[in-house]
Amino acid sequence: MEPRPVVLVVEHESACPPAHFGTWLTDAGAELRICRPWAGDEVPDLAGVHALLVLGGSMGANDDATCHWLGAVKDRIREAVAAGVPILGICLGHQLVAVALGGRSEPNPPGQQVGLFDIGWTTDAADDELMSALATPRRGVQWNTDVVTELPEGAAALAATVDGENQVARFAEAAWGVQLHPEVDREVLVSWAAGDRDDHLEKGIDQEAVLDEIDAARAELEQAWRPLATRFAELAGRRRR
Repeated sequence: MEPRPVVLVVEHESACPPAHFGTWLTDAGAELRICRPWAGDEVPDLAGVHALLVLGGSMGANDDATCHWLGAVKDRIREAVAAGVPILGICLGHQLVAVALGGRSEPNPPGQQVGLFDIGWTTDAADDELMSALATPRRGVQWNTDVVTELPEGAAALAATVDGENQVARFAEAAWGVQLHPEVDREVLVSWAAGDRDDHLEKGIDQEAVLDEIDAARAELEQAWRPLATRFAELAGRRRR
């Protein structure tokens, strides 16, 4: 039996696990090596690693002073880019890849993005090695305050909201980020909603309605985003070979 490619997964908080995306990667033949620096794990080097997945979290991409491991994660991102190891960042991970490579992440001026969003693919997505098969109409879950406001030099915007906020980017030849959360479902989001309850009440966001809509779209979302995990696992497998 052919050895499985190893995907190093950086998990920033217990409430932000790989969830469905981790299952889909495993189903596609990858072996997950999960690093939990929030629980005391050291961020490992890339020896024996064939792809890097950086997950989301409530901290910001520039919060190195309060989240001591973020600097090491950015170092690994730069090392992976230099070595050609495929990278995928999700939400905070997307922002960390951008910042590590010279871009900028900051609070979105219009405020937090919560709920299901149409993915506004650009023409560059049609020829992208990771995203081309996904560059058709689909929705994704967004639950974020910060966004990437400036892409690093040489990066390509692969999708944007109707208001122009970046949703998907190719940061380097084998480095991508998605602002959306392909991994989540209602069960994961309940704790996020609890943390945002007062803010959402003040802003008039009906959390139950948002969660119900996402729950009702579970099959749609799996069909939309499982192929991303499958393709990422394929790139990891190619790297292993």
